[in-house]
Amino acid sequence: MASVDEFNGLTEEAAKQALRACCPAGRWIDAVAAGRPYPTIESLLGASDAAVAALGEADLGEALAGHPRIGDREPGGWSRQEQAGVSGADAGLRQALADGNVEYEQRFGHIYLACATGRSAAELLAFLRERLGNDRDTEWRIVASELAKINQIRLRKLTAGTTE
Repeated sequence: MASVDEFNGLTEEAAKQALRACCPAGRWIDAVAAGRPYPTIESLLGASDAAVAALGEADLGEALAGHPRIGDREPGGWSRQEQAGVSGADAGLRQALADGNVEYEQRFGHIYLACATGRSAAELLAFLRERLGNDRDTEWRIVASELAKINQIRLRKLTAGTTE
């Protein structure tokens, strides 16, 4: 797909399938698909942000299920490109991320989600450690904020026809 106009022209099911590649949360998919047609990319991104803001914990959990852990050896699709800053990390830093992921998951009951685009492994590790001090409500707000950033990046790729 190469434009917002092409996205607008998809059937309902095709639009939802395209959106699922960006974020697997059903309520987000339904809300963004229902908002078509979008006159501009900015209006699409705004609708995405509003849909993320309306997600509850169960919906955010559904979204998290579609994301690999930060630092996983072989993330697929867009995650591979998004986590490019981790790929060159040394073994010690990779292990620290793996250990941090385990600690985070034990503390919050879900994977650590961060918009990894443009961030190094060291930055992602520092962000993870900073977030370990959060209470549950604060952390869910940060998860939603990071998800909104990721969805914006992916929607831009989707409407530009970029799959990797």
